[in-house]
Amino acid sequence: MKRIIIVFFSVAVIFPTAYGQKKRKSDVSDNAAIAYLDRSFGVYDKLQKQIWSHPELGFLETQSSGAHQYHLRENGFAVEAGVAGMPTAYVATYGSGSPVIGILAEFDALPGLSQDTVPYRKALVEGGNGHACGHNVFGVGSIAGAVAIRQWLEANRQTGTIKVFGTPAEEGGGGKVYMVREGLFKGVDVVLDWHPSTGNGVSVGTGTAIMMIDYVFRGVAAHAAGSPDRGRSALDGVEAFNCMANLLREHVPVSSRIHYVIVNGGEAPNVVPDYAKVSYYIRSPKRDVLKNLVEWIGQAAEGAALGTQTTVETETVAGFYELLNNRTLSELVQSKLEQVGGITYDARELAFARAIVRGLHEHDSILAQAATVRPLAEERPSTGGGSTDVGDVSWNVPTVSFGTAAFIPGSAGHSWQNAASGGTTIGTKSLINAAKVFSLTAITLYTSPQLLAKAKAEFENRRGKDFKYEPLLGNRAPALDYRVKK
Repeated sequence: MKRIIIVFFSVAVIFPTAYGQKKRKSDVSDNAAIAYLDRSFGVYDKLQKQIWSHPELGFLETQSSGAHQYHLRENGFAVEAGVAGMPTAYVATYGSGSPVIGILAEFDALPGLSQDTVPYRKALVEGGNGHACGHNVFGVGSIAGAVAIRQWLEANRQTGTIKVFGTPAEEGGGGKVYMVREGLFKGVDVVLDWHPSTGNGVSVGTGTAIMMIDYVFRGVAAHAAGSPDRGRSALDGVEAFNCMANLLREHVPVSSRIHYVIVNGGEAPNVVPDYAKVSYYIRSPKRDVLKNLVEWIGQAAEGAALGTQTTVETETVAGFYELLNNRTLSELVQSKLEQVGGITYDARELAFARAIVRGLHEHDSILAQAATVRPLAEERPSTGGGSTDVGDVSWNVPTVSFGTAAFIPGSAGHSWQNAASGGTTIGTKSLINAAKVFSLTAITLYTSPQLLAKAKAEFENRRGKDFKYEPLLGNRAPALDYRVKK
């Protein structure tokens, strides 16, 4: 199907107060990293839109990962591709010696969320993929930051190493877990992470640990009308299992989450299904609680199989740890975010943003969130919510995460509104700001060994001296076909 792509280009119009903040002189105006980013908007606008225009699902991001790698090689990075058994994973390195700073880069899209860059629902490809989580912006912001840091290292003849970890399949495949398991983060002193957001701020939540498990029931096929007594329905097994899982919701911690989808329930009503498959996401803020919950749900599956005279097999598709925060790094990144500031919309972007907000039945005043930086909040225990494979990284290397306003305030996660916004210059402004935060943070870490030592000491104290990393997904190989329809 022919694609019609409408993009928005930036013009130098600055709106005060409610929708933006005036640019100000910075004490880093002569910084080589910041200067590089200020003159490279067009480069990264083109690159993020290239990836946005060809959204690829987890472990299938050949063109997206390739575009990352090409740009990094062009800018002096040594790139090792296909690491940890994943063809689209890579590690790019520049510099030498300590400290070693890592930056995470993602690039996978979501299924079924194709969207044009317009403020109303309009799929480019019906049922097609879309960057509704902004990973087109995410990855490009990360490599822009890394290249900018390289500019600073070179200009200042500074010892230090910058690494970009190209991590596939964050949306369910858990590429980072395999990279951690293979030891690719060993020797890294700090990992910097970000994510496109509806505002600007440092992430202080711990999220949830997650197990993604497929349950496959097998029975005996038969004519559903002529000889039903000869059959044993695999779908009955799935439905009995789901019923029991729903009943146990009353008895699990309120912060836990259980959700599922029947992937295959049979082919025709007049054939007793001999095969059925249901995929579960099971979450809890603490992985110890999660392990007990997974065991209980597994017992329900076995009981359902016994009750329907079918059999059940389980496959762990992926599993992530909860996040381990680092207050020292959070305070550092907060100061850099405040230095960089928020997103200033030009006239065209403002019209687009207003249209999105009105479609969400919000007031225009909510747009001020894009221009401001949230104060650093206290870390809070998770009461549920999403999961990320950054969690496994954070238990192995001191890690900090933040967000910048690539999406229109008021938009929901994984929405067409996010796909629309991220593919415009709003998304590009967000990634440039993220790259500046990466640069300023890295510069401080390269030049402040005492601060780096403090962050590492906090990390060791928080995870405990007896901590031993054991991936929740065990020793399974990457599920490279988990997004392939079968």
